[in-house]
Amino acid sequence: MDINQLLEFSNNHIFLVMGLFALLALLAAGEIRLRLSGIADIEPRAATRMLNDQNAILVDMRTDKDYQAGHIVNALHVPTPDKLSTLEKHRDRPVIVYCNSGKRSIAFSGKLHKQGFESVYNLRGGILAWQKAELPLTRTDCK
Repeated sequence: MDINQLLEFSNNHIFLVMGLFALLALLAAGEIRLRLSGIADIEPRAATRMLNDQNAILVDMRTDKDYQAGHIVNALHVPTPDKLSTLEKHRDRPVIVYCNSGKRSIAFSGKLHKQGFESVYNLRGGILAWQKAELPLTRTDCK
């Protein structure tokens, strides 16, 4: 394919080309926003190393029902940002935040960072990625 064919295609399919550039711009903007937020994504295996080597703390921000159905061992359950005070005593430790898929926890991680927590990480893919990596979960019995 030469440049003339590419230009001809672009002229014949202007809306497709505009859609492609709009999609690329949205993806780039999201990535830039994440990089500027001071929050780093971390993969499940890297999170386990951080838990073991750096005494990181896990924060599960899912609903009570989801938390009870299965959560990462020793994770603190902080379902809403108004409960951030429960994390104050862990300010000097790395904090890894997760939700179901890793999307909502990004915003929660940003709030922690704004509150002065310096080492905040978002578990990329959330609990779903943790399960896909075949890492263990524990359950909380309902009473």
